[in-house]
Amino acid sequence: MTIATIDPGNSGAIAILSDAGDLIEIFDMPTVAVTVAKKQRNIVSAPLLATMLRAHDPAEIWLEKVSTRPGEGAVGAFAFGRGVGVIEGVAAALGKPLSTVTPAVWKKATGCPADKGGARARAMQLFPTAADQFKRVKDDGRAEAALIGAYACRARK
Repeated sequence: MTIATIDPGNSGAIAILSDAGDLIEIFDMPTVAVTVAKKQRNIVSAPLLATMLRAHDPAEIWLEKVSTRPGEGAVGAFAFGRGVGVIEGVAAALGKPLSTVTPAVWKKATGCPADKGGARARAMQLFPTAADQFKRVKDDGRAEAALIGAYACRARK
């Protein structure tokens, strides 16, 4: 049995883990370019996300529960919320149970520092065979998805 854990947002990621907590695969969030008011923007792609999840048929999906982010404008907040809604809709359409966890809870449980670099370093420690998946600065979404997975596997027991 597998679970899927998701760090939402266009730069987020999806981690697939075994029941035992082994990292099976990690994907960057699938996005598609759209034109909004003559500007190109990327949004979370529901069809691509559904295809990725269907391929692994997770027993359940865990999603980071997010709230407003300091300094974020209305357009950014709306776009981020839309992406979360797409993820929730895909989970519902696939008939998968969806659980949420706040960053404070999963970070404390996994010993993850608050900063993005700390998340990458902690993911490398917990998943050493997949360390190359977290080596770039922009891999923080992958690291956070994997760490949410580490938390979810512990919480399910």
